[in-house]
Amino acid sequence: MILEWSIESIAEMNVARELGIRRVELCSSLDLGGLTPSSALIEACCKIRGPEVHVMIRPRAGDFVYSANELLLMLSNIEIAKKYGAKGVVFGALTKKGRLDEVALKQLIDQSKSLDLDVTFHRAFDVIQNPVQAMQQLIELDVNRILTSGQQVKAEQGIDLIQQLVESAQGKVQIMAGSGVNASNAPLFIRAGVDALHCTARKKLNRPPEFGMGNQYEPDPEKIEAILHVLSK
Repeated sequence: MILEWSIESIAEMNVARELGIRRVELCSSLDLGGLTPSSALIEACCKIRGPEVHVMIRPRAGDFVYSANELLLMLSNIEIAKKYGAKGVVFGALTKKGRLDEVALKQLIDQSKSLDLDVTFHRAFDVIQNPVQAMQQLIELDVNRILTSGQQVKAEQGIDLIQQLVESAQGKVQIMAGSGVNASNAPLFIRAGVDALHCTARKKLNRPPEFGMGNQYEPDPEKIEAILHVLSK
């Protein structure tokens, strides 16, 4: 089973390399659920040999219903991710009724596949109508993996749906469990047969944010090492 680490800094990327992490999801603004990182950060992280870099393609915070202009921005950011060496991209797009936006997704997926990039459908999946049906649609659209918490706040709470998705997928798409994943609950996901685990691992620095400019974090390698230890058993 693969452990994917969601990161937003070069410091985390360096730790991921040192720990032998196979794949990272590179974002900015993890406090907002993850947004598209800068091209400079993509380039810098891709130059660090080791983990595959899969880039978040999300132009703003909030919902996953995108305008034509936002879609163009996402398509452009997919090209940028490829230019600087990413191996995959991560995105999602929904309609106002909470269903897959198949028109937008086809454009995004076609663009990604033409550039030989893996595609992960992110946790927009966790607010979608009829997740099992949506998974089958994503298989038809040629998505490589789905990141999900089983439509619950924490993946541990959504384990029943996650296991149902794994069984229904029949290996046609990778199911990756994320949200609240740690060494204590990792065995639960192993037993459910998921293909990968997804987590963040950072510690807030014990200092007040200056002028309300946000919190500062540092990598938490101990959390990653603990999960890896469980997965190695």
